Amino acid sequence: MPPANSPPGTVSDKADIYTDTRRRIDALLDGPTDWIAAMATVACELHRSFDYYDWTGFYRAVSDDELLVGPYQGPHGCLQIDVDRGVCGAAARARETQLWPDVSEAPDHIACQSSTQSEIVVPLITPSDDLLAVLDIDSDTLGAFDETDREHLEVLCRNLGEQFGDTRLR
Repeated sequence: MPPANSPPGTVSDKADIYTDTRRRIDALLDGPTDWIAAMATVACELHRSFDYYDWTGFYRAVSDDELLVGPYQGPHGCLQIDVDRGVCGAAARARETQLWPDVSEAPDHIACQSSTQSEIVVPLITPSDDLLAVLDIDSDTLGAFDETDREHLEVLCRNLGEQFGDTRLR
C-alpha cells in the first residue's frame, strides 16, 4: 500500500480505483439530476477515492472570459479565474487536458494553495462544443498525475459533457 498522499503503486492499481469510482459515479448520476448536484457528487467521489487528490473540483465557465469556482473538496480554491491565465485557463482556452507533474514549470500557474506540486485540468465540453466547466485536481505530491489519470478523467469529463450538454444553469 502506498504511503498517504502518494499515487497507487501500479498503473493497474490506479486504473482499478478509477473503474470502481466511475461505477459509483455512474450509479449516483443515473437518471435525471441537477448539474450542480452532479458536479458536487463527482468532486466528492473522486476526492474520496485518491489520497493524493488534495483539491478536487470544478471551475464553471460563466462567460468566454471567466471561470467561477463550483463544487469542490479540499481547502479553499480561487473564487474566480480569468480564462487567459493559469492552468485552468489554458485548459479552457485550448479545450485540452493540461497535465503538469510539476506546477513550478507551468507558465502563469495560479497558486490557489502554495502546497500544490502537481495538477491536472480537464475541460468538460458539450456535444455542441460549448465549454461547461473544467475539472481541476491538485496534489501536494510532485508527479502525482500521469497518463492513466488523463485517460480516465477525460472519459469521465466527456461523458459529463454529453450528459449535461443541455444544461443552461452555469
